[in-house]
Amino acid sequence: QVPLVESGGRLVQPGGSLTLSCAVSNLDLNIYTMSWHRQGPGKERDLVASLPPKDISPTYAESVKGRFAISRDVAKDMVYLQMNSLKDEDTAVYYCRARWDVGTIVMGDYWGQGTQVTVSA
Repeated sequence: QVPLVESGGRLVQPGGSLTLSCAVSNLDLNIYTMSWHRQGPGKERDLVASLPPKDISPTYAESVKGRFAISRDVAKDMVYLQMNSLKDEDTAVYYCRARWDVGTIVMGDYWGQGTQVTVSA
């Protein structure tokens, strides 16, 4: 079973809102750092938001601070990215990632298949 499956991407108008979902399978959300990344046309894949396990605060790329919010529901094995005030430049394929490090050792590193978000009038 694929550990991470994203959904929710679609066409949305500038200024609109959208919530992406990442369904997590067979991974413990209490130990994995969950993050969202995006890759726009002709661009590198960049980190958008990161949520460490437990009660550690999330971090965001400067370009999305104040507009995007990452969250998780451990009981439902879900991770979300709430996106508000969307701009044309938010157009990208959005990927969910789960990573678990113990010191310098990578214990697990998984990516979803991506979901397309297009912001256009």
